Amino acid sequence: MLDINLIREKKDWVKERIATLNDPGAVERIDAVYALDQRRRALLQEAEALKASRNKLNKAFGRFRGNKKLTDAHRIATALEAAEALSKNDIDRALALLTEPIDQVRAEQIRLVADNADVVTREVDGLVPPEDIHPEHARAALNILQSALGELADRINALDEQVKAIDADLRENMLWIPNMPHESVPVGASDEENIAHEPIGDIPTFDFEPLPHWDLGPQLGIIDFERGVKLAGTRFYILNGMGARLHRALSNWMLDFHLERGRIEVYTPFMVKEECMYGSAQFPKFRDVVYYDAESGLYMLPTAEVSVTNMHRDEILAEEMLPLRYVAHTPCFRREKMSAGRDVRGIKRVHQFEKVEQYSFTHPDKSYEELELITETAEAMCAALGLPYRRVEMVTGDLGFAASKKYDVEVYAAGCKEWLEVSSCSNTEDFQARRANIKFRPAEGGRPQFVHTLNGSGLALPRIVIAILENYQQADGSVIVPEVLRPYLGGLEVITAA
Repeated sequence: MLDINLIREKKDWVKERIATLNDPGAVERIDAVYALDQRRRALLQEAEALKASRNKLNKAFGRFRGNKKLTDAHRIATALEAAEALSKNDIDRALALLTEPIDQVRAEQIRLVADNADVVTREVDGLVPPEDIHPEHARAALNILQSALGELADRINALDEQVKAIDADLRENMLWIPNMPHESVPVGASDEENIAHEPIGDIPTFDFEPLPHWDLGPQLGIIDFERGVKLAGTRFYILNGMGARLHRALSNWMLDFHLERGRIEVYTPFMVKEECMYGSAQFPKFRDVVYYDAESGLYMLPTAEVSVTNMHRDEILAEEMLPLRYVAHTPCFRREKMSAGRDVRGIKRVHQFEKVEQYSFTHPDKSYEELELITETAEAMCAALGLPYRRVEMVTGDLGFAASKKYDVEVYAAGCKEWLEVSSCSNTEDFQARRANIKFRPAEGGRPQFVHTLNGSGLALPRIVIAILENYQQADGSVIVPEVLRPYLGGLEVITAA
């Protein structure tokens, strides 16, 4: 989430930056956060002042009650005057009375304490003579003062409850506000304005009409859509034979590619607690696109980014540990509600798929260097597979919720004749770290600071399978295996129909 100090100190500037994301609701929430924060701070100030006064009053009351030099007249007159002062919120007057007690007892005061203590006393006018004052009167007066002090505590508790309610409202609003775009991100309204860089690699040409994978895969006997639907419904599929082997070979090759570049492989749970979804900025925004097991209270991973982010939740890392570079291979489960209206044929947009994820925890000064490294690694993988690729720079209106800056890496698929995103590389700066409370301790001392977190697919498997099948297909329907994958397939060079 954002640093609330930015909203306190530069509200209008934050609103201007958030407005470029094309999220009007978020802009309105900034005003709500600002108002709630102002109200919260005023209540806290009032509560703290009352707590300080209460502490002084309690100490003064203790000394007053235990002072054996005071007469019952002192106790009655002072306690009742102090209680009356507190009823008028005149705390200074109450403190002064307890510090310098008075001994002039009035008739109406005796009648008050007599009623309170159920003590019968004769009617008197004006000041009460000592012989008409009883110890029961003094005890009753002290009880009245103690009750007044209790009402002060009730006021403090009421203020504390108001602060709690505002805290909850404040947090809810903060959780819905997206990250601010980095100053280098081009301003644009939608993905139609994203900036596609020049493609790298040759777009394949054929002397025949290349097939899309949803035709080619079944012809080869390696993709079975009908049985996938029979098992789980629409947007599920089965990989058979060489389809499954190609998928596994890609997974292993991708992991090895990252391990050779120094990343640490992690195998994480595929289900996580709710706080992990909040920590990685999936919730509350994307709650409706994840799968949930109500009995266990666990959520199925929409991406390894969720689990890897939270590996270091609520930790303070040593600066010397940074950067921490991980790689994880996990299944991903998504309802894909946001793909409505898009082409969902084949295995482009499915509910279950696998992905190898790059994830880094870095020093704030190094995070944009790390973004380039992650993106260049994804590009290098596409190049190693012999796939034409391009980098796409996201404009503000297509930046997403958590990213400050983001690049997509796309590969060309000759059968469906489109560019497919196979990696989305993001720098979230300290947005996720604030949510998950991940900090580092500077080597030179000082207060812990939030780390920056970055993620990028390396790569998403279904679309890489699509690109290989469609770009490497031959006229007879067979598919050439990219050279880098052949050692992972026992030296196989061509996939033919089963």
